[in-house]
Amino acid sequence: MAEQEKKGLMGWIDARFPFTETMEYHVTKYYAPKNFNFWYFFGSFALLVLVNQILTGIWLTMFYNNSAEGAFASVEYIMRDVELGWLIRYMHSTGASFFFIVVYLHMFRGLMYGSYKKPRELLWIIGMVIFLLLMAEAFMGYLLPWGQMSYWGAQVIINLFGAIPFGIGDALTLWIRGDYVVSGATLNRFFALHVVALPLALVGLVFVHLVALHKVGSNNPDGIEIKKNKDENGIPVDGIPFHPYYTVKDIMGVVGLLMAFCLVIFFFPEGGGYFLEPPNFVPADSLKTPEHIAPVWYFTPFYAILRAVPNKLAGVVAMGGAIAVLFVLPWLDRNPIKSIRYRGWPFKVALALFVVAFIILGILGALPPTDAKTLLARVCTLIYFGFFAYLAFFSKWEAKFNKPEPNRVS
Repeated sequence: MAEQEKKGLMGWIDARFPFTETMEYHVTKYYAPKNFNFWYFFGSFALLVLVNQILTGIWLTMFYNNSAEGAFASVEYIMRDVELGWLIRYMHSTGASFFFIVVYLHMFRGLMYGSYKKPRELLWIIGMVIFLLLMAEAFMGYLLPWGQMSYWGAQVIINLFGAIPFGIGDALTLWIRGDYVVSGATLNRFFALHVVALPLALVGLVFVHLVALHKVGSNNPDGIEIKKNKDENGIPVDGIPFHPYYTVKDIMGVVGLLMAFCLVIFFFPEGGGYFLEPPNFVPADSLKTPEHIAPVWYFTPFYAILRAVPNKLAGVVAMGGAIAVLFVLPWLDRNPIKSIRYRGWPFKVALALFVVAFIILGILGALPPTDAKTLLARVCTLIYFGFFAYLAFFSKWEAKFNKPEPNRVS
């Protein structure tokens, strides 16, 4: 009887909306490689953190005052007087840092296992657009507490656009600020973009990213296309349904993520000054510049590249190029092997140097510049771009060091 009622209800729904068909295509009959490892948690983690950011962000807007006069006081009101306001605020601020941790690890997994290669070039590009929008979203939200570091950090970053020649930079800077200086008009503009425009774009692109993923299929640690080996029913022999196998596995990963998330929120919410900087607990003052201005940690690698170049315009170009080069990665790497498991030692060394250089740049970008640190930043900047140059000119040569690739996933 219950089965008939369920069938009747689902039949009524499916006649009007393709619910069962959609669930089968994307979940219950979506066959993923059976050899997913730890690195494949981070795609699901990113989706979870995005939901956290949206829900906590909606709650915070109920109490936030988006004016230069009331923004900082409203954040203090949330932290001190609103019931559990401190928790929601820390969930949002810590969530932003966790979002970038998860996304950077997700991108690193793509580099290791060649998830940007054919047939996933468009999937990678969509992911990079999401990353770019995420950076814009984080930058817009960074101004909203209207603390000292928010104000002056926004002032420095916005002024970088002024380096664009032929008067374009000045006009663009004025348009971004909405005023001749960072003011309440800037705050209103950033609030609208942070709360409405960019989240809508992010959610839409995440949906497109998932649709593209399920069209071409998931990559795996062996870099083998499981769709090439199918049984008589057209099911990949090395694939298993995403649900229930990977939904259960992802839940276990989510438990671990939430434990780490709660540990930071309850015992380490400022992250040692990296998640929430001490100057940001002081109201913005246009007449008093902080001793050292640096962006949040997830921007510091690119900020270090900017500072490593002595010319302002060249620095802006280098910083933009550090992100832009990721978009063309699928066409730079010409090694036929996807996975790092079967690629030669030169690629492993190059990738290891790239990761170390990126981490060092992140540390240097958060510290006051000195001659020694600037020199080290320049070396790491060369290593960063050298990785992509290596792929462009030597990845085909590197193929002679490849190991034999198996026909089936291991």
